Amino acid sequence: MSAVFERYLDLDYPSVERGEGVRLYLEDGREVLDACGGGAMVACLGHGLEPVIARAAEQAEQLAYYYFHAFTNAPQERLAERLIAVAPEMARVRFTSGGSEANEMALRLVRQYFVDRGEPERWQIVSPAQAYHGSTLGTLGLPGRPALQYPFGEYLPGHLHIPPGDLDALDAVLDDSVAAFLCEPISAASYPAYSPPDEFWGGLEQRRKEHGFLVVFDEVVTGMGRTGSWFAYQQLPLVPDVVSGGKGLGAGYAPLAAVLCTQQVFDAITEFEHGHTWDGAPLSCAVGLAVLDELQERGLVDRVRERGPRLRDELEAAVGGLGIVSEVRGRGFLLGIELRDVPSHSAALVDDVALEHGVLVTSINASADGYTGHQTLLAPAFTATDEELSEMVSRVAQALADVEKRL
Repeated sequence: MSAVFERYLDLDYPSVERGEGVRLYLEDGREVLDACGGGAMVACLGHGLEPVIARAAEQAEQLAYYYFHAFTNAPQERLAERLIAVAPEMARVRFTSGGSEANEMALRLVRQYFVDRGEPERWQIVSPAQAYHGSTLGTLGLPGRPALQYPFGEYLPGHLHIPPGDLDALDAVLDDSVAAFLCEPISAASYPAYSPPDEFWGGLEQRRKEHGFLVVFDEVVTGMGRTGSWFAYQQLPLVPDVVSGGKGLGAGYAPLAAVLCTQQVFDAITEFEHGHTWDGAPLSCAVGLAVLDELQERGLVDRVRERGPRLRDELEAAVGGLGIVSEVRGRGFLLGIELRDVPSHSAALVDDVALEHGVLVTSINASADGYTGHQTLLAPAFTATDEELSEMVSRVAQALADVEKRL
């Protein structure tokens, strides 16, 4: 019997022994093709990448940790400079341990911005209802998904929610209390690879100018090249004021995320005490530098941009004819399969059957919140070969065909 407090209490968890490239090897002898970045869209460079491991070991021998309150360090300074170089619209970076912390910090940064500007009445966040932004109580209040928030609703702030891409709904809630519009520029966990049309982003930019709120993008998943550019906002016709990033920044080799802001936001802040224990730690930031080296030296962001459209087409061809599939979406190496008219347990069934076919995907029961159907997400490593990508698509198609028969 395990002493671990597992996420799902009724699940008998198989144990992973090791990972090599895009493959996981379980202790029971099975091999699983990792089509979802370790299950959480994190491992963008695959598993067991020696240059990143070596950089982490080198930094650990020199200095692994201290609290960032009193000092800075060279890896943190260099990583911030490198991030600004690939996101030149931003001016400052604060590092955190993970995406939930980064989005929590973004919320506090927005609030501090308006308090320091003498507008304390601004506090509310408007966000698309169909989303996921983290597991802290602050970030759980950002989406409008009752199934996700139950039974913690009494603890959550009363933020405002609109259907994805709905400017009329946005107009209906805008007033002088709104501090920011927060969203994923390209959605991930709860609505994979969806993005509103350019008309929405143009309308959002117009309303930002008229009403004075900030635009905050959650790029915890889409940052670091996942959708074919360093950040997904670089594919859109507006620049956000604050951006969170993570997952691919540490690539699964260290817990690492970040909040970036424009010079305008930074200049308004007089004090910002918010922080977490591992913010800016030299070991994590050294890993981030090694990850950036791999992404840049191997041209992996360009590969994702060039290979992504064909990968989406291949997935569409493989699963689009199944009766349970209503839509296939894709942006870079972020792919979503929406299922139609399936029972509430189907998300778990898809994941279980996929493992039986030797492939790791992530599915959610989004239909419980009334906005979309069930979703299955693929987020392969940028280092996956064409042959490995084709194998992923084939195994996913076999798994979904099997699920259709069982249902």
